[in-house]
Amino acid sequence: MKFSFAHNNINVLDLQKSMEFYEKALGLKETSRIESEDGSFTIVYLGDGVTPHNLELTWLRDWDRPYNLGDNEFHLALRVDDFEAAHELHKEMGCICFENEAMGIYFIADPDNYWVEIIPSHM
Repeated sequence: MKFSFAHNNINVLDLQKSMEFYEKALGLKETSRIESEDGSFTIVYLGDGVTPHNLELTWLRDWDRPYNLGDNEFHLALRVDDFEAAHELHKEMGCICFENEAMGIYFIADPDNYWVEIIPSHM
């Protein structure tokens, strides 16, 4: 028996805003979508065009408050081939929420305050 990663899911309040953020900040693009017949939810899968792994964004029509992320001790991590250019883009976007210069990494926060770790490709 062998398992392989398929996707990670996060729930979002504003699907369009989140999709625009992930495309601008990380270059992720929609790969597929599921919409319920009654309009109660939409699921959008985003991919990097390189790996088969997807980020699943789930929007729930009846959810009316920010998601409780607790201590937010979980995160996604993406490698980037041009760390300096990525850092500059994210600085311009105002989404850097934590930097660890000693480790050579930083985190960005999406519109729902989920954290994404950005690491150089050599790590």
